[in-house]
Amino acid sequence: MTAVTQTPPLPQPVTALSRDDARRLALRAQGLLGAPDRRAGVRGVLRQLGAVQLDTISVLARSHELVPYARLGAVGRDAVESAYWTPASSDAPAALPHSFEYWSHAACILPIEEWPHFAFRRRARRAKGHRWHVMEDSERSCAAVLDRLKADGPLTTSELGGGRKGGEWWDWSETKIAVEWLLDTGDVVCTERRAWKRVYDLAERAVPDALLHDDLDDTECLRRLVAQAGAAMGVATRADLADYHRLKAEQVDAVVADSGLVPVEVEGWGKPAWADPAALAAPPRGRHRTTLLSPFDSLIWDRPRTERIFGFTHRLEAYVPRPRRIHGYFAMPLLAGGQLVGRVDPAREGTTLVARQVSMQGSKAVVPMARALGEAASWVGCDSVRVERCDDQKLADALRTELTHTSDQ
Repeated sequence: MTAVTQTPPLPQPVTALSRDDARRLALRAQGLLGAPDRRAGVRGVLRQLGAVQLDTISVLARSHELVPYARLGAVGRDAVESAYWTPASSDAPAALPHSFEYWSHAACILPIEEWPHFAFRRRARRAKGHRWHVMEDSERSCAAVLDRLKADGPLTTSELGGGRKGGEWWDWSETKIAVEWLLDTGDVVCTERRAWKRVYDLAERAVPDALLHDDLDDTECLRRLVAQAGAAMGVATRADLADYHRLKAEQVDAVVADSGLVPVEVEGWGKPAWADPAALAAPPRGRHRTTLLSPFDSLIWDRPRTERIFGFTHRLEAYVPRPRRIHGYFAMPLLAGGQLVGRVDPAREGTTLVARQVSMQGSKAVVPMARALGEAASWVGCDSVRVERCDDQKLADALRTELTHTSDQ
């Protein structure tokens, strides 16, 4: 007779949270409730979130720029880039980086302090032996890339010898396959994007000595990442914790009891949850940000969690055929008063920010939408806002009137 493995019983919740409690904890943990830490700036935002997703789409700005903007306001876009990356100088050695790019929730900017935590993923990639592409001569190709980086790095793929064979984007050259493999396994690190191209360097040169090690075992890596995700979300289910850095559910189960997070019960969630004890110790207070959010913002990148916390269904429609789009190519949710109360699909035409498609949850969203559009326009160098379409004509008229008042102030 086959023995049945018993699932260990879940610990008893230490406290019960209302829906509003959980929502406020999440907002504060994500830096969207309370006074922003302007002294810590963009680097402080990155450390608090633990991961900022990168994406090729640029409408108002790229997503990794929109994330600190949502929390800090109109921080200069050049300042955002310089805060993330430490570019090399042609006449002096580069300073050690504040961040690196690696695979977390997706391709993300990560605080350099998290380098050791991803050793489990680097080991797993190395054990598999390949990722998307298989090299014709891996030993020779990898050695050639490492030698070139040692002599001339940091370098982009084109500087190394080309990214594609000449066909479609996934038809990678042997050099591109090699350098991405070395990135996956940790011999090479990306510590900068230059004109949206990854800049590669040797990990032994770019990562501080105190962090350049893979001696954390898999369990410790996972424990630290689950603890970080829990702190960045405030309160989370197992699925939430797993999704933040794209872990497996069983990996979360193996370490959550030792992560420092405490079990809680959240009204209406219907699933076990864990909270950051530091978040529970101090009730969330302060000013709510009114802002437009990137669809890739970590507050909302997990769609089931967004619906559970805010009652707001959202998805990115950039890859949906145009006739099937409901809210637009790059619809950005509007956060106001701690709630998601609308969305807008923006574009730029010269110095005009165009709200191509707007939807709002009632008249109370009109003033916040006008304010958010006006601030965003100013941030990206636009001097006017034009509303093209809105799913409610009365709200559209009210929004246009409010935008006129806002521009006159």
